Amino acid sequence: MQTFPEKATHQQTKTFNTQLVLKAIYDHETISRADIARLTHLTRTTVSELVAELINQGLVLEIGPGQSTGGKTPTLLSIATDSRHLIVIGQADEAFIGALVNLCGGICYHVSRPLKSHDGGLALKIVFELVEELLAETDKPILGIGIGAPGLVDTDNGIVMRSINLDWVNLPLGQLLSERFNLPAYVANDSQVAALAQYLYGEGPKSPNLVTVKLGQGIGSGIVLGGKLYQGDGYGAGEIGHTTVVENGRLCRCGNRGCLETVATERAIVQRVRESAAEDHKSSLFQLAASPDAITAETVFQAYLSGDELVLAIIQEAAHYLGIALANLVGVLNLQHIWLTGRITRYGRPWLEQIRLEMRQRSLAALANDTQVEISSLPQDVVVLGTSALLLTRELGLDLAR
Repeated sequence: MQTFPEKATHQQTKTFNTQLVLKAIYDHETISRADIARLTHLTRTTVSELVAELINQGLVLEIGPGQSTGGKTPTLLSIATDSRHLIVIGQADEAFIGALVNLCGGICYHVSRPLKSHDGGLALKIVFELVEELLAETDKPILGIGIGAPGLVDTDNGIVMRSINLDWVNLPLGQLLSERFNLPAYVANDSQVAALAQYLYGEGPKSPNLVTVKLGQGIGSGIVLGGKLYQGDGYGAGEIGHTTVVENGRLCRCGNRGCLETVATERAIVQRVRESAAEDHKSSLFQLAASPDAITAETVFQAYLSGDELVLAIIQEAAHYLGIALANLVGVLNLQHIWLTGRITRYGRPWLEQIRLEMRQRSLAALANDTQVEISSLPQDVVVLGTSALLLTRELGLDLAR
């Protein structure tokens, strides 16, 4: 026998209506109660009651009179931007970054901590220290804690199921943070929230379907479908970094060989350059570094800018393999907007053109020709932006990705 959903309780209806009102205010810089009623189809009495509660909670402000249309002059409302702060932490290259974020996504305080090893215990300690520092920097109520973590993340339960780069396995990070700091805590995959940030804050016309590929110490992609973050049945949608692109290639930290991360990350590029320089003692790289081991990502980039042929070839090879991975995404998803983010994107137009070329050569022309691959103009703290949006959605019901 079919089971019908139960009728919403009074409290559930009130919560839903409160979220409608709050989102209407959030989506407009200023808005009147009458306009909220028109937008939400709620009665003016209901809107007035809910707005009064939001003002009492400090989430909404009356900011002054609006323009009269012939009747009573309306009072305009706005989100109380700094009435709450969010604590948000993500990983960027070889560091953790932390930020205090206000209710409108503005970063009020920013801090970073280097992460030079892959010790899971040390990484967790750094996360705790960052939260403690951020708490000490604000006197505002904290809405919650959001973490953008690399790897497979059970977002619903706040569990990092596996993060190869951080050596975390089945880590109940959300629970650990909630218990330690007595605050709501949410954990999500960093590449997935980067896609959410691109959808919400990215340049150009907003497309309801897009992929963002985050290129850092690892490689992952986030997928937005129909304006919603798509995580897959096991939360691993977009985990392209550990798909094989080189048969019998280099051993990856995941245990497989030839993964995309072994050839297309900045770390992989540096390793290849070091090995090649060790075989060529006349390499121009030695004008920038005393020995192969002294070659860093910055060394490689400077050599690239100077036109070093060895470095140019290795960068193009990395782009070649990334293009193969994107061709697979095009074939499976048929999305027309792919954004690339991360420090490696500084290699710019030649690197990007090689990616595009490989993608088009390795996927159906009718699909690839309609697919735009671009470098995102969002700042490097894109994970902070995306994670804060997720936290606002979960705690205030704003559903920003709609």
